[in-house]
Amino acid sequence: MGFSLAGLLRLRHLEEEEAGQALARANSRLEENSAREAQIRRKLGGGDDDVASVEVLRAVAAARASSRSMLAELEAVGRSHRQAADEARAAFSAARTRSKGLERLEEKHDLAVAVAELRTEQNALDEIASGARTRSEGAEGWR
Repeated sequence: MGFSLAGLLRLRHLEEEEAGQALARANSRLEENSAREAQIRRKLGGGDDDVASVEVLRAVAAARASSRSMLAELEAVGRSHRQAADEARAAFSAARTRSKGLERLEEKHDLAVAVAELRTEQNALDEIASGARTRSEGAEGWR
């Protein structure tokens, strides 16, 4: 007898796989954003260049202001990516929990089926053995 919830278990495994892929994508986006953020922080923390004129000083100031603005945007995006990764992690955990519950039910079912099959086989062997004993006792009486 097959596991009656096998279709549901396959569905749960698919859901778990999809949740795992979503988690991997969310983690990847988070890592990419963190790398970009670190790169901008390094550029902002770079040494002061020798400023030869007021125009160069203004250009450096504008570039730093732009970088700081970009960094603020990346930090906001990073928070969003962290939240998405946390939600994806929770979804994966929930999907895994649902799969595990059904897997345990399947294991119990398989064990019950195996026990029933062994019991049936043992009963058949016992019946064969008792029939052979009865025949041999009957054959001895004929001698």
